[in-house]
Amino acid sequence: MERYCAAHRGYSSVAPENTMAAVRMAMEEPCVKWIEVDVQMSRDGVPVVIHDFTVNRTTNGRGPVKEKTLAELKALDAGSWKSVFYAGEQIMTLDELLDEVKGRLKVNLEIKTQDGMYPGLEKKIIEAVRRRNMQKEAVLTSFNITALGRVKREDPEIVTGLITDSRPPELFRRLKDLGCGFLSIGHRKIGTELVAEAAKRNVQIMAWTVDRARTMLRLAALSRGILICTNRPNVYRETFIEPAAATERKRWWRLGRL
Repeated sequence: MERYCAAHRGYSSVAPENTMAAVRMAMEEPCVKWIEVDVQMSRDGVPVVIHDFTVNRTTNGRGPVKEKTLAELKALDAGSWKSVFYAGEQIMTLDELLDEVKGRLKVNLEIKTQDGMYPGLEKKIIEAVRRRNMQKEAVLTSFNITALGRVKREDPEIVTGLITDSRPPELFRRLKDLGCGFLSIGHRKIGTELVAEAAKRNVQIMAWTVDRARTMLRLAALSRGILICTNRPNVYRETFIEPAAATERKRWWRLGRL
């Protein structure tokens, strides 16, 4: 299969984001070859997979991630907010995630930090990747350029990527200065000129977050090399892998036969 996508926080349109359930569901989709997740750190120094700086939205707990030990984070219910079906889902550690996807998916590990928030986080992420010899299966990305600098000082060979939702004139100079070979950018900022410049500089583009078939088709028309990050891998599959079957299913739905 030539076309593939990245599952944003796992199969997050159905399962609770950044949980093992979302990861495993994503791996059931043949078109998913990448997964994008967010990495922070517990109070006792363990890298964990969660997006927000607090646990409020995606668990039954309250308070900042960084103020809770791993045991306290593991005791939270990270699934019921999405559906009672997922009650009891836990916050994953980075080690648990990497053990699950090694040899099956490539990983975009977003370093979720602000300056001084998580001392040593970058080093611990790199060590987790190295222990599993996953350097060629992982890219470390962040909005935070300080974090990206720390990654490169720790391991100049590991692939890094800047995350941005803007397209300043100096964007590619900034990528070069940071040593980034990956650009994670809001899909609305992607056009012909950006794609051409990225190809010239050998920079991989990942477009986020793309859930509509029309937008997927627009990006694919610009370049087949754009990695589309989506909450809805099924929409990607139906758009590129099995469009005729998807059309037929919709026709039967309209006729009230499904």
